[in-house]
Amino acid sequence: MHRQPIESSVLAEVGYDQQRRLLEVKLVGGAVYQYLDVPAREFMALLAADSSGRHYNTKIKPNYEYRQVS
Repeated sequence: MHRQPIESSVLAEVGYDQQRRLLEVKLVGGAVYQYLDVPAREFMALLAADSSGRHYNTKIKPNYEYRQVS
């Protein structure tokens, strides 16, 4: 999956697969997580957020099933 850099103290890169509704995030520390069944609007909200790290920690991380991939 293609990930794009994002300006954040928490996130380094983010990517989204609309067909699979899969959000992939690479954290600043290097770990990569995939979040399952994430609507496209949630990905767009992450990109548009004043603080993408805060949005990730409050809206995505606690609300979607995930798996660590690296």
